[in-house]
Amino acid sequence: MEFGMFHEFQRTPGQTEAAAFAAAFEQVDAAERWGLDAMWLAELHVAPDRSVLAAPLTVAAAIAARTTRMKIGIAVQVLPLCHPLRLAEEAATVDHLAHGRLIMGVGRSGFARTYEAYGIPYAESRERFAEVLEILRRAWTQERFSFEGRFHRFHDVCLVPKPYSRPMPEIRIAATSPDSYAAIGAMGYPIFCAVRLGDLSELAPNLRAYRDAYAAAGHPGDGKVFLRVPVYVAETEDRARAEPEASIMHFYRYLGAQLERSAAAAGARAVERRAERGQRLQSIAYDEVLAEKIVVGTPRRVADRLAGLRDSLGIDGILAELNCGSRIPHARVMRSLELLCAEVMPAFRQAA
Repeated sequence: MEFGMFHEFQRTPGQTEAAAFAAAFEQVDAAERWGLDAMWLAELHVAPDRSVLAAPLTVAAAIAARTTRMKIGIAVQVLPLCHPLRLAEEAATVDHLAHGRLIMGVGRSGFARTYEAYGIPYAESRERFAEVLEILRRAWTQERFSFEGRFHRFHDVCLVPKPYSRPMPEIRIAATSPDSYAAIGAMGYPIFCAVRLGDLSELAPNLRAYRDAYAAAGHPGDGKVFLRVPVYVAETEDRARAEPEASIMHFYRYLGAQLERSAAAAGARAVERRAERGQRLQSIAYDEVLAEKIVVGTPRRVADRLAGLRDSLGIDGILAELNCGSRIPHARVMRSLELLCAEVMPAFRQAA
């Protein structure tokens, strides 16, 4: 079981950008010191009240320079917004700085706001994603490569540097819509899943579709699954429930409003379902969130809940979102991280 922290480099109300970076790096340094397996970096744009993490590969390079053990993951690089050759060069460079510890998580993002800011039609996101992913693969694994697509064309290009990891850094792909699970399985890549829009109970059939498609395509093994989920650990059940409540509920109201607005964007799929889910998230009760969307509790309870998810869903690791909503105070995030590393993770290691 791989234990990682999903980090947005949150910016709390009234906090300066410099203070947001300082607090985030303090958490990164603690994660390295306390033995966490991986630090996962989001990519967020034009969200001044939420995050300063707009350049995850730049931050990954900084983390590579201040750590020696912990893996550094991107969760996720939004491929349609990138120039593929520039991205391939920068990611390969970070992989060298990290001595092969980079994991390249990629996705499309489910919201159109960033695409609008970048001047890229959201309706083009699927085709752009496929082109950039294929260019990354060729650039990293072929001495010289060419590519002819709708959006990108390269002829006889030699990427420098080639990645430190051979043949290339591990790629994991985020799945959001039900049809994307089978598509990624057929491609043979490890998968990220999450329940921000749905419930934990909805994951099983989607993961079955992923694994069936993975096996049908003849890929070795069963396919690896990594779950991003809000996690909060405290010394008592009452504190674990009460301390993150305001932040978590702020997040689901925010997410619901964004989802409802995005339903009207050109290129959005399942518009009615997207709008309906957005409305539901804006009125959801905390008890339902606790039951179906997040993992909170004492170290023992969190370990038991994660073990249950591992056994029922077959997950290979988690990306623990320790500050869902960006409004949990820094000291409490640090304590939750410490308990995750010092008590939750050993429960899995000892069982193994």
